[in-house]
Amino acid sequence: MTTKKQLMDYVVDDAVDLFVLLKSADVRTAKNGKPYIAMVFEDRSGEISGKYWDASPTDIDSYVAGRVVHLQGKREKYQTHPQIKIMHLRLAEPKDGLTPDDFIEQAPMSRAAMEDYINQTIFEIEQPTWQRLVRKLMTTYREAFFTYPAAKSNHHAFRGGLAFHTISILKLAHSVVQQYPDLNASLLFAGAILHDLGKTIELSGPEATTYTLAGNLIGHIVLIDGELVRACDPLKLDPQAEDVLLLRHMILSHHGLLEYGSPVRPALREAEVLHQLDELDASIMMLDTVVSHTAPGDFSERVFAMDGRRFYRPTQPENPTTSTD
Repeated sequence: MTTKKQLMDYVVDDAVDLFVLLKSADVRTAKNGKPYIAMVFEDRSGEISGKYWDASPTDIDSYVAGRVVHLQGKREKYQTHPQIKIMHLRLAEPKDGLTPDDFIEQAPMSRAAMEDYINQTIFEIEQPTWQRLVRKLMTTYREAFFTYPAAKSNHHAFRGGLAFHTISILKLAHSVVQQYPDLNASLLFAGAILHDLGKTIELSGPEATTYTLAGNLIGHIVLIDGELVRACDPLKLDPQAEDVLLLRHMILSHHGLLEYGSPVRPALREAEVLHQLDELDASIMMLDTVVSHTAPGDFSERVFAMDGRRFYRPTQPENPTTSTD
């Protein structure tokens, strides 16, 4: 039995012929004044961009984000970036028996396992104010938390990515507090769980993910801080009390720098740790993705979120076994 090729299985100069999901479709104007559609195609193996030239009004109305399409074309590379030269495109029909869910990448951990890990960690938050706030906000945003991506692109941009990213940070945090026992584990765990919860307001959802109006105008950091302040009222907590301010600071400072979107820089040891762990996990996920799509002995495409650097994939075994001789 042969396995069907997926999007990232094709290499340069291959003829491409498969069903994919339109992750995004942005109408732009070419130098000749004619409209075209800048598309991003995806399936569970990854995503590749392509341009649909000379788009008619019907094309623009038909080829929108979230639609399944049959794509025929050629795999190319442009300035180190993979792309598809589109030869033919059509919308999937009911007889094709396909849905967007068939193409959306999933977290490499089941939802049940992710829920168990989060629930167990909440029990480990010993400070009562922080635990109550985490429980309140997680109850409000639970469904979105376990289904949304952590980002529109760059890192953990798949269904369940937000929860998986959070759990990755929590696993790192559990190790860090073992190495540095003077850290406040409860504060670090609570901050880690809540730090990106605002993505459930900033982003539109797991399918054809875009930024919401609130996401564009305010951003996830300030959005979830506002939700935390509002959660204080039914819990009869003072949002200006020190314990609440400490947790708010964990959220507000986790991007580390003002130019990266944090209104304040970390001023607590736990806040600095959260920032570093967040940066580490996001970076490793981006590198894993780009290197996995790079042939051994080659450099990857440029990773703009990491200063436009290209990363080398060695020809040596990536997980060599240790000799027992």
